[in-house]
Amino acid sequence: MRVLVTGGAGYVGLAVSAALLEAGHAVVRYDDLSQTGDPGPDLGVFVRGDVRDVEALHDVLRRHRVEAVVHCAGKIAVGESVVRPGWYWAHNVGGTLALLGAMRRAGVVPLVFSSSAAVYGEPETIPIPEDHPARPLSPYGRTKLAAEWALADAAHAGELAYVALRYFNAAGAVPGVPGERHRPEGHLIPNAIRAALGGPPLRVFGTDYPTPDGTAVRDYVHVADLAAAHVLALEHLARGGASGPFNLANRTGYSVREVVRAVERASGRPVPWEAAPRRPGDPALLVGESARARAVLGWRPRYEALDAIVETAVAWHRTEEGI
Repeated sequence: MRVLVTGGAGYVGLAVSAALLEAGHAVVRYDDLSQTGDPGPDLGVFVRGDVRDVEALHDVLRRHRVEAVVHCAGKIAVGESVVRPGWYWAHNVGGTLALLGAMRRAGVVPLVFSSSAAVYGEPETIPIPEDHPARPLSPYGRTKLAAEWALADAAHAGELAYVALRYFNAAGAVPGVPGERHRPEGHLIPNAIRAALGGPPLRVFGTDYPTPDGTAVRDYVHVADLAAAHVLALEHLARGGASGPFNLANRTGYSVREVVRAVERASGRPVPWEAAPRRPGDPALLVGESARARAVLGWRPRYEALDAIVETAVAWHRTEEGI
């Protein structure tokens, strides 16, 4: 298939593009470069553009004869979404609506959407299944859920077939593909690695959560495994599979302190850190159930141990930082 990857210069978008190319698909990457500043390695055709621009999207879909879309574009920082909610609604919901309009005009039907476990909010059950109540705590989570609603309505109207992949915490690095390089970087593992390699101390947001060691617990999924799931989701839709959400999770949670110790083991260096207040919108615990993705999509994560995930991230940062 000829696949458009929105957000194709981002951390997940690049990994997805590499996986699609490896699977034999043609790739067109579309990104405004606001997150990374550059398009990254040569992974298919690259087009610079804003995901909110319906005309530009329609032109790309038509000109490159696109047959399917993977929608990774969007704003991703929970804390930033709390102080800039309008920005998040404009990009995450407005951008999705613009893309749907362009796809409808171009006659493109299948879409795989990068959603988030942030749609769930504070969990009632662990691990969290897809039918768990969706009560997001942040504008980021609410915009992801609203985008899913738009996709579900379009599918109900017969305009679209879609899979929404609800990521838990993406992590790690793929050889030959840039790792996490957000500007600014708000994610735990890259910031812990930078602290270990001589950067500023890691800020740990909240040490008084109702968890065993007081720090937030998350389920980490290697970005290569996330990318593989996108290819499987496209194949599922191509077979006429049903639309809907799928969790991508390893079904194991690790606290911030456990992640810090994993970075110390992988880097061989201490991670200096300092306590900071909790961030608004951050739940104490997020661990997912991914039985549906495993049964329906045939998804089998290759990286399930935290140390294996962190080691790939440390290796990339060492190469990138020259350390």
